[in-house]
Amino acid sequence: MTSTAEGGTDKYIALAAMVFAVAMTFIDQTIVSIAVPDISGELGVSASAIQWVINGYLLSLSAFFAFGGRLADLLGHRRMVLIGVTIFAVSSALCGATPSGDAAEPWLIVFRVIQGFGAALLFPAALAIVVAAFPLQQRGRALAIFFGVTGGLTAIGPILGGWLTQYTWRAIFWVNVPVAVIAIVLTFLAKVNPAHRREKLDWRGAALIVAGMALSVLGLQQASSWGWDSWRTWLCIAVGFAILVIFVLVELRTETPLIKVRIFRDRAFTIDNAVLFFGLMAFVPLFFFASVYSQISLGQSANGAGLYLLIFFGGFVVAAQIGGRMLDQGGARRPVILGCVLGTIGFAFWARSLTTLDEGSQWYWIVLSGAGIGFFLGPASTDAVNRAINASYGEVTGITQTLRNYGSSLSLAILGTVLLQVGRDKINTSLTGLGVPSADATAAANSLMSSTAGATATNALPPSIREAAMVAIQRDYAEASRVVFFGMAVALFVALCFALFHPGGKVTAENKSEEPAATPTRTSGGDGPLDPPVAPA
Repeated sequence: MTSTAEGGTDKYIALAAMVFAVAMTFIDQTIVSIAVPDISGELGVSASAIQWVINGYLLSLSAFFAFGGRLADLLGHRRMVLIGVTIFAVSSALCGATPSGDAAEPWLIVFRVIQGFGAALLFPAALAIVVAAFPLQQRGRALAIFFGVTGGLTAIGPILGGWLTQYTWRAIFWVNVPVAVIAIVLTFLAKVNPAHRREKLDWRGAALIVAGMALSVLGLQQASSWGWDSWRTWLCIAVGFAILVIFVLVELRTETPLIKVRIFRDRAFTIDNAVLFFGLMAFVPLFFFASVYSQISLGQSANGAGLYLLIFFGGFVVAAQIGGRMLDQGGARRPVILGCVLGTIGFAFWARSLTTLDEGSQWYWIVLSGAGIGFFLGPASTDAVNRAINASYGEVTGITQTLRNYGSSLSLAILGTVLLQVGRDKINTSLTGLGVPSADATAAANSLMSSTAGATATNALPPSIREAAMVAIQRDYAEASRVVFFGMAVALFVALCFALFHPGGKVTAENKSEEPAATPTRTSGGDGPLDPPVAPA
C-alpha cells in the first residue's frame, strides 16, 4: 500500500530517492581516502595536493551549504536536488577522467571542489524534502532511517574503494554516475512538491561566509608548506576568522539573511550544533588518516585498508540504531552524552594502540570509537532540525551541515599539518640514526610524507639499510598518527563538555515559521525547561 504525504508526495519513495541522492556525497567522504596511494603513485600527485583533493571537497561543502539551503528554499527543494545531483555526477565523471602530467593536480582539485559545491546544493534540499514529507510524530523514525542508512553508506566507501582500486582508481568517481541516475528517476516518481519562496537572496552574506571559510582553512592547510612562523599563514587565518565575525554582524542587520543567526538563542539547537561541529572533527578526517596509516604502518593493500575501516562501522551501525530508539523515547541528551563519552575513550585508546602495529590489538577500540560516533550523530542532527523554530527546513539543514563540514575541514587541515610535521621529524631522526647523511635523510623524509608511498619511499636508500629503514618508517608514521588520533579524542571530549549542558527532552509539537501562534512542547520526561521560541529574524 502506497503512503502519500500531504501535497501528493509519496513519502517513502521520497525517502528512498533522497537516500540515493545523498549516498554519493557520503560515499565520497571515505572512498577517495582509500585510493590516495594509487592516485599519488599513478599521477605523481604530492601529499599537499592529495590533502586538497580531500579537503577541497569538504571546504566547498562547508562554504556553500548555507547558500545551498537558502537557494533550495527560494528555487524549490526538488529543483535544487536535481541540479545538485547533476553537478555532482558530471564533476565525478570528470574527476575520473583526470589526465596525466602537469595538469593532473589542478584538474583533480578543481573538479573535487565542484563536486563539493554540487553536494552543498543537494544535501540541504534532500534533507528538507524528507523532513517536509513526514509529520512530526513520524519524523524521528524517518530521519533515523535517513541518517542511519546514509551514515552506514559511509562504510561502503572503504570497501567499494578497495575493490574498485584493484582495477583502476578512476572507477571510484565513475561509480557515482549510475547512483545519480537512480536518484533522479526516484525523485520524479516521488512527486515531490515543487513549491518555493519568493524572497531575496542574501548575496552579501553568501560572499562573506565563502570567503571567511576558504581563507581560514587555507591558512591552516598551508601551514605545513609555508610554516607556522610565516606571515601568510597567520594572515589567512586571521582575515578568514575576521570575515566570519563580520558575516555574523551583517546577518543580524539583514532583513532576509542567509542564516537567521538568532536561531542560536535556542540552547538545545546551539548545543546540538556544537556537538556536531567538534564530533565531526573526528568522524570525517578519520578515513584519510586511518586508511593511510593502515597502508604505510600496517603494510596493507587498499582493499585491506577498507576492511580495517569496516571494523569502525561494526560499532557505528549498531549504535546508530540504538541511539535512534533512545532519541524517540526520551530525546537527544542521553544518546549524545553517551556517544561522546564512548568516542572519547575509544579514540584515546585507539591512539595508544597504533604503535603496536598489530590490528588485532586495536579492533576493540576501533569498534568502541565507531559506537561513540553512531550514538550521537543521528540524534544530534535530528534534534537540531526539530528544535529550529521560525526557520525553513532548507535553511536549518544548511546551518547544521555548514557547521558539521566546517569542523571536518578545519580538523583535516590542522591534523594533516601535525601529521606531516611530526612524521618528517621522526623519519628524519630515524634515517640519520641508520647512517644516512642528514641532507639525504631530510630529502627522504620529505619524499615519503609528500607521496604517502610507503615501501617505495625506501628505493632511493642504500640497499643495506632498506629493510631497517622500512621498519623505522612504519613505526615513525604510526607515532605521528598517534598524535593525530589523540587530537581527535580531544575534539570528542570538547563535544562532551557541550553535550553535558543540553537541556534534554524532546519536541512533541511543531511550529513552522508560517504558524506564529504555535509553540513546541517537551514531554514530561525532559531534563530541563524548554527554551523560548526564536523570534523571526
